[in-house]
Amino acid sequence: MSNHDPGTEDPLSVRGVVPPTVTAFHEDESVDYETTAAHARFVVDGGAHGVFPLGTNGEFPLLTADEQRGVVEAVVEEIDGDVPVIAGVGAPSTHETVQHATHAERVGVDGVVVVTPYYYPVDHDAALQHYRRVAEATDLPIYIYHIPSKTGNAISRSTLDDLAKIDGIAGLKDSSKDVPWLAQSIDAHPELTFLSGSDSLLFPGLEIGCSGMVSAVANVFPELVVDLYEAYDAGNEDRARELQSRVYDVRDALKTGGAYMSGVKTALRLRGFDAGPLRSPLRLKDEASTAELEAELKALDLL
Repeated sequence: MSNHDPGTEDPLSVRGVVPPTVTAFHEDESVDYETTAAHARFVVDGGAHGVFPLGTNGEFPLLTADEQRGVVEAVVEEIDGDVPVIAGVGAPSTHETVQHATHAERVGVDGVVVVTPYYYPVDHDAALQHYRRVAEATDLPIYIYHIPSKTGNAISRSTLDDLAKIDGIAGLKDSSKDVPWLAQSIDAHPELTFLSGSDSLLFPGLEIGCSGMVSAVANVFPELVVDLYEAYDAGNEDRARELQSRVYDVRDALKTGGAYMSGVKTALRLRGFDAGPLRSPLRLKDEASTAELEAELKALDLL
């Protein structure tokens, strides 16, 4: 086994670059399902090894349950088995999470990503009960999505030890940016697949044993992140490290003048892929920030 193999209990053996694809909107902020599916195709054409609709970049908390289901259906229909589709199904309540998960299974997704419940605090027992009930409701592999900065709920290593015993838990996408937590979790659980959830930790994540990365930069420049993964996979760590340095530059550019997610959709537009606005209260970059972003991406030879 190399040090970045998927978990032994992961039926999908998820590895490589799995972009958290965007949800496209029309100008009136209604969901544009056709362009949403086209974005999933865009990253797969760029070499992505899987797609993850309805992650943070997919603006899932801003969508209704029906819209979320429509997004999943559109992406599954477009990708049609070319690469694994692991769809976000998380919600603040276990009840709604189960409904999303069973729908996702019905329409043919390959796995589900279940963010820890958010808004209300969730203790050890509540976390176990939540993931148990989801696992009992679906035969799909489940990837826990750990993003405590957004959910308010961190998973302790002892809670993860118990979650890992649940039949059906296949892996974890970590966006905590807590590298010691992630490294020790990977060390303790070779049966689980770990995905790095931050563009700041693509190369370091592979070094500590992640088998893949959920990269927002890959939503705009999938080729760049795929090159990084493939260089690492081929044993060319110097090249992978250089490409991580380039990703840091892109990441800084996307953060110009505000939110990272507005950078993703604005940069996509600069690349000629218009996914429409973000849903309010999120917004695209203003003209000055867009011009600055464009100049930075041109300086990086990416446009």
